[in-house]
Amino acid sequence: MQEMKDTRRALVRIGYDGLVHKTFRGHQAAERFENECRVLRYLASRCCENVPKVLETFPEELRLVTSNCGQRVEHISEKRVRELFGELEKNFQVRHDDPYTRNITYRAATGDLCLIDFEFATILDPSAPPGPKLDLPEPDAPH
Repeated sequence: MQEMKDTRRALVRIGYDGLVHKTFRGHQAAERFENECRVLRYLASRCCENVPKVLETFPEELRLVTSNCGQRVEHISEKRVRELFGELEKNFQVRHDDPYTRNITYRAATGDLCLIDFEFATILDPSAPPGPKLDLPEPDAPH
C-alpha cells in the first residue's frame, strides 16, 4: 500500500487495488470514524456522486475502506472552493466543517472535482439522526 497521509488524526493508504484505507486515531477517533461512515452513507442515499463510497468498515480497528476519488487538487481558486462546499450544503444538506483545498480531489476518469474527509461534517437534514458530538478540527501535523 502507498501511504498518502500520516497525521495524529489518521493514517490513509491507497491499496494496490486503488481503494482508500483510512485508520482513525488520536482525539475522538471512534466518534470521527462513526461520523464519517454515517455522513458518507447519508450522501450515498442522496445519490451524491462526488464523494467516496463506503465499501467496508472495521469498527474494532477504526478503519474505513472507500472508493478512490482521485488526486488532491493543487491549484483552485478560493471562490471555487467556496462554491463546491456551498453546493454540498445546498444540494445535499451536509456542511463539511473542514472546507479547505486539501479536501478536494480531481477524478481524472470522469473529470469531476470531489470532496473527501467527512469526519467533522454535519448532516443538516432535520430528519437524519444526530451524529456524535465532535470538537472542532485542529490543523494536522506530521505524526
